[in-house]
Amino acid sequence: MPPPGRPLRTPPKRLRKRADFLAVRRGEKRRGRLFLLEVLARNDTAAPRVGFTVTRKIGNAVVRNRIRRRLREAVRVKAADDMLPGNDYVIVGRQEVLAAPFAEIGTELSRRLRRAG
Repeated sequence: MPPPGRPLRTPPKRLRKRADFLAVRRGEKRRGRLFLLEVLARNDTAAPRVGFTVTRKIGNAVVRNRIRRRLREAVRVKAADDMLPGNDYVIVGRQEVLAAPFAEIGTELSRRLRRAG
């Protein structure tokens, strides 16, 4: 539930197709210590879409999935209300996500999503 005074938004949909991930790469990049956030405006009013990716350089499947799970939960709990309708987001996780406190991940994600641009 969003804080009082903020509109209730629909939860973000998931990006699943490779073509959608590649399209978002053309958009704006917001770099952070824990992750890279790529943003692409679709110019419509549909619900925002979000995708998660972690490169194989980070580690094996167990490590990569743990990073993705932490990022997915941070979006669900903290940052979903900061996503604007009509935008696609791809979050590229980094190794630092594993050691970071969960509250820090959510705060950093919200801050990157709200940044003007």
